[in-house]
Amino acid sequence: MLRIEHLSYEVNNENILNDINFEFKKGKFYVITGHNGAGKSSLAKCLMGLNKSKGKIYLDDVDIAEMAVDERAKLGMGFAFQQPATFKGIRVVDLLKINKKPLKEYEQILNKVGLSAKEYLFREVNNTLSGGELKRLELATVLNRDLKVGIFDEPEAGIDLWSFGNLSQVFNEFKSSERTTIVISHQERVMNLADEIILMKDGQILKSGKKEDILPLLNI
Repeated sequence: MLRIEHLSYEVNNENILNDINFEFKKGKFYVITGHNGAGKSSLAKCLMGLNKSKGKIYLDDVDIAEMAVDERAKLGMGFAFQQPATFKGIRVVDLLKINKKPLKEYEQILNKVGLSAKEYLFREVNNTLSGGELKRLELATVLNRDLKVGIFDEPEAGIDLWSFGNLSQVFNEFKSSERTTIVISHQERVMNLADEIILMKDGQILKSGKKEDILPLLNI
């Protein structure tokens, strides 16, 4: 589904990612974890084309390494940021309407992320919204798309326990589909959802496997 070969990324001549090779399989749920500075978010952004990397990235055997973010999005990739942006003058419904669907479907998507459609559908996406509300709205925009690959950078950051329950339901829905899900997280409760956990250290993949194999290594 999504394969990376000899992927590297540097900033100001400093290696952030070093010769990474991995294959994300169709329909699987992956959690990428590791200490701060391990390269987790950098890897996620390289996959989406937000960082300019070296090496090969294949989506369904198509080399997308030189493609821009919008081109990757058209091929079925989506990205949810750790800190979502605000958009002055743009309403929630305007963001969702990018993918033309019946209004009823937008309402259902908002409900899935724990937001009342009546309250939020025509609300402006501005700084009157809390960080948790913005996080859930961004999840809604990702859910609204028919994705092959969904990438989420610390989706649990800034949301309460009740909202995390909704988040778990959203991810379980992803798991039951043919979509490949890649989540950046250091939360054990997110790892509990994973088919495979990828442990990163110093810009490389140290090990990948089941939760019981990876958690003991987090203290390394």
